[in-house]
Amino acid sequence: MNAPLKPNDYSAYPDAEGRFGDYGGRYVPETLMPLVLELNDAYEAAKADPSFQAGLDDYLKHYVGRPSPLYFAERLTQHYGGAKIYLKREELNHTGAHKINNCMGQILLAMRMGRTRIIAETGAGQHGVATATVCARFGLPCVIYMGAVDVERQKPNVFRMKLLGAEVRPVTAGAGTLKDAMNEAMRDWVTNVHDTYYIIGTAAGPHPYPAMVRDFQAVIGNETRAQMLEAEGRLPDAVVACIGGGSNAIGIFHPFLGDETVKLIGVEASGHGLDTDKHAASMAGGRPGVLHGNKTYLLQDADGQIVEGHSISAGLDYPGVGPEHAWLKDGGRAEYRACTDDEALAAFKLCAELEGIIPALESAHALARLPEIAREIGPGGVVVLNLSGRGDKDIYTVADSLGATL
Repeated sequence: MNAPLKPNDYSAYPDAEGRFGDYGGRYVPETLMPLVLELNDAYEAAKADPSFQAGLDDYLKHYVGRPSPLYFAERLTQHYGGAKIYLKREELNHTGAHKINNCMGQILLAMRMGRTRIIAETGAGQHGVATATVCARFGLPCVIYMGAVDVERQKPNVFRMKLLGAEVRPVTAGAGTLKDAMNEAMRDWVTNVHDTYYIIGTAAGPHPYPAMVRDFQAVIGNETRAQMLEAEGRLPDAVVACIGGGSNAIGIFHPFLGDETVKLIGVEASGHGLDTDKHAASMAGGRPGVLHGNKTYLLQDADGQIVEGHSISAGLDYPGVGPEHAWLKDGGRAEYRACTDDEALAAFKLCAELEGIIPALESAHALARLPEIAREIGPGGVVVLNLSGRGDKDIYTVADSLGATL
């Protein structure tokens, strides 16, 4: 980024080449470039067509269940003794997470483009479930690539995908996690260019994916603005979300980018600690590089080879982050903190016990940073946390970590 940007400038990006300052872009093989350019043209046309957005809005309301509630977490607020805490209840969406917002938008775009086969990658399984769900709804075959390690630790979601008619292909290459699943999905896309649409699940990949996924997820932030004005008569002092690739976070952040009074705080997974090699905090512990078609912050060794990320959460162990987050970090518009596995587990239990809400382990990372954020904002202030998913999928992982037997 050549010059400091004012808050209002951030919402104008990416540029025509898909760049957020130094980040983003299209780093793809020649065989994929025509597909990426075709997708960009199709998305631009869909955005300009009021009937496309009207159709999407109808499905979001009547099938997904939007708007999701903005809930005042009274007991968490009392527990921390600082700012009022509100939870944006994305876990109440159909399929149990924010992922369905993006999948519904992309499946409608795929059909508009005449594609007849859908592929996707998934880590924690929520994007895979959402993809399988929309494919079932519209009668399209789909293949879900999932790391073999994640298949093992997310068995409930694997079964859900299969019930919905999807083919789940375990990926054993590399560490057998999200990065490797995305690699295999990219290979499939190159091989089946004539009929296949790739629904990327996070705000990463070659342009237009980071901007497109952000746009489909911005419904979260747009609803939050309206709901907060209704509930409190003003905007929140801080908006908080967990960060893996970053789609839930950019979805709630983006409509607030121009509001200087609203702090934007993302929380990465620091696993066993930032001083170890077992974390997935690419912005705190990585440096810029290129992966999966875009330039962004990545976990790398001294030779520039990608280092495997680690998190107790299968959805946060990606060794990179969406390029818009990298740009917001460098520009200072958003700040990014970290949370260990142990801190996330403690927050998972606390939210369940105090609010009767079992959060996804991903969301628990953001919840873990609430004590200090609530104190920093202080009494009289307001914090909104994006509760991006529910924790049904994580009960086996949590039980194992706590030494419980199911």
